Amino acid sequence: MNILLTSAGRRSYIVDYFKNCVGVDKVYVSNSVYTIACKRADDFFISPLIYSDEYIPSIIANCKERGITVVLSLFDIDLLVLAKNESSFSDAGIELVLAPSSFIDICNDKWKTYKFIKALKLKTPKTYITVDTVVEAVKRGVIRYPLIMKPRWGMASMDIYTIDDEEELRVLTNKCKKDIFNSYLKYESSMTEAQAIVYQEKISGNEYGLDILNDLNGNYVATFAKQKLAMRSGETDLGLTCESSPFETLSRTIAENSHHHGICSLDCFMTEMGVYVIEMNCRISRHYPLSYLAGFNYPQLLVDWINNKETNPDLLQYKTGLYIVKDLVPTVL
Repeated sequence: MNILLTSAGRRSYIVDYFKNCVGVDKVYVSNSVYTIACKRADDFFISPLIYSDEYIPSIIANCKERGITVVLSLFDIDLLVLAKNESSFSDAGIELVLAPSSFIDICNDKWKTYKFIKALKLKTPKTYITVDTVVEAVKRGVIRYPLIMKPRWGMASMDIYTIDDEEELRVLTNKCKKDIFNSYLKYESSMTEAQAIVYQEKISGNEYGLDILNDLNGNYVATFAKQKLAMRSGETDLGLTCESSPFETLSRTIAENSHHHGICSLDCFMTEMGVYVIEMNCRISRHYPLSYLAGFNYPQLLVDWINNKETNPDLLQYKTGLYIVKDLVPTVL
């Protein structure tokens, strides 16, 4: 089996995880620029930009040329573009491992995420889509400052602000909009240009990252929880592996309504009032390495499933109480 990891960026450790799998011949990566993941893979190719008309034809052509039969994406924006072209991959004999495009759209759009979680009657921060609705909610006492402002289509903790009063609300809204449309967030944000920002009540509590696992038929399998103790650029720098039982009902509810394949990553806060869902992503998360080092070998499990093997319970073993830190290692590119 040859596997392609698209939009691999700097995540060379994911490449290593798949290269260590039994049943994998070669691990390829694609990216729009050369990165350390390209160097670590068995082979790579430089792809057009995700929103280019040539992107999907390029990916499919390279898969055919290299005998690649399985494709996973490691980047949020990439997911939706791939999912909308799933039939083209299927016609070429290539399996995409991802969620339905409708659920990817929910995960990428934080306003839709809010409405999805509310519809499931799960807890999530009160969320607003315009400055006027925020001001009105504050006046009515429904929410109070400080509030959190973030791009509706954001990722990697880009352009997130804490707002302490109405003056900051208005000033930082203008700044956030400028930041969004001067970055790669502009592509998805352009679909909702007039409402490109969401405003949320600030939740206090311990922050957790969950890996919610479904099989390749969209059936719930398990949840793996980590407490986030230190963050850097939207990634978990230091974490503690935890028991999943406090998150089991929430995870199962989301899994049974998403029908995603593989991992759905979820960020949440544990408070005195319960668990509040903050964000979801339909890909291997930036906190997944903690799960891997604690014993949850998703890459091998995925390879086994694709090869129609039964679930190996040894791959789902998970040690709790482990403090895990990311190590920055200088490397010649």
